[in-house]
Amino acid sequence: MRVSDHYQQEIQRRGYKPLPEHQAALGELDRCNDEWRHYKQRRGGPLSKMLIHPPLPRGGYMWGGVGVGKSFLMDCFFAVVPLERKLRIHFHEFMRATHREMNDLKSVENPLHEVALRVARRYRLICFDEFHVSDIADAMILERLLSALVEARVGFVMTSNYPPSGLYPDGLHRDRLLPAIELIEDRLAQVELGGEDLRRLQDASIEIGDSSEHLALYSSPLGRASELQLARAFKEWAEGVSVERPLLEIQGRRIPAVRTAGAVAWFTFESLCCSPRAQTDYLELASRFNSFIVSDVPVMPASMASEARRFTWLIDILYDHGCRLAVSAAAEPDQLYTAGQFAQEFARTASRLVDMRSTNYLHSQRRETVERIA
Repeated sequence: MRVSDHYQQEIQRRGYKPLPEHQAALGELDRCNDEWRHYKQRRGGPLSKMLIHPPLPRGGYMWGGVGVGKSFLMDCFFAVVPLERKLRIHFHEFMRATHREMNDLKSVENPLHEVALRVARRYRLICFDEFHVSDIADAMILERLLSALVEARVGFVMTSNYPPSGLYPDGLHRDRLLPAIELIEDRLAQVELGGEDLRRLQDASIEIGDSSEHLALYSSPLGRASELQLARAFKEWAEGVSVERPLLEIQGRRIPAVRTAGAVAWFTFESLCCSPRAQTDYLELASRFNSFIVSDVPVMPASMASEARRFTWLIDILYDHGCRLAVSAAAEPDQLYTAGQFAQEFARTASRLVDMRSTNYLHSQRRETVERIA
């Protein structure tokens, strides 16, 4: 099946209309899918695979603003590309696993090269969703990692909010990232997606239980009413016995929660975002819980850039893993952080906060956290 045919089926199933802004990307994805099919045909059986090594298909790099359908297009491609050894993964999660496995291999002379070889034994194609670089540790190894994977005959398709030249624009030691950018531009066909933020067209509430009432999953402004909405969400999602004010051990650090009940956890914004946290903390939480309540999210001035960045990491990870989320905040999503170092990136956070209350998101399948890639 062609990617464009699967796209049409999914669009109709969801009650949407095809978008002209998607046509160029669909053309590239059809081209990539066809090339992978021909690649697989040329390699044939087990003996042929040992002797025949045709060039890898040229990959694709789809970039554009928040909510324009990049991940949906990636899903359509991933569903039909005729490979068994394929992986679709959030880029930050892949890098988290890479750093973990490099640490496990620190006694090896070149642990990064060994990780790439192990990944290549498992996957021929990797689809990176939300490819962007915000961590100096990632920037320092990215070119060597991608080069090693290419040398080991791994292909890529990527989505990003930025063109390759716009990655990590003001980051420390950005010069170390430039060879990786050149590799991406050389190996992947770039397609820019335009259009409006489709997430903002979704439903903003869901029915709970057998009631005709609706539970607001994003409550603003802060106050008694918003706290009651969060309490209703916790009661609806709770599994088993509720534990009041537990201290959770995450990556060797303690995070206080308001309460937990099975796979549901309630935190304050302060506990999650106002002290040093890493993306690995949030990935660990997403592996433990499937439903989250976050209370008292403030309006963040430019001076709260670090807190805004941590909140962006949190929402990215919960969104990518399909976790349920209820929030109380001082303002609507697009007014929470409007000026500061990470304001451009926060636009994605605002869009996702809108989408996470939609029926389509809430009915989507939860994605499991990937602990190992090799």
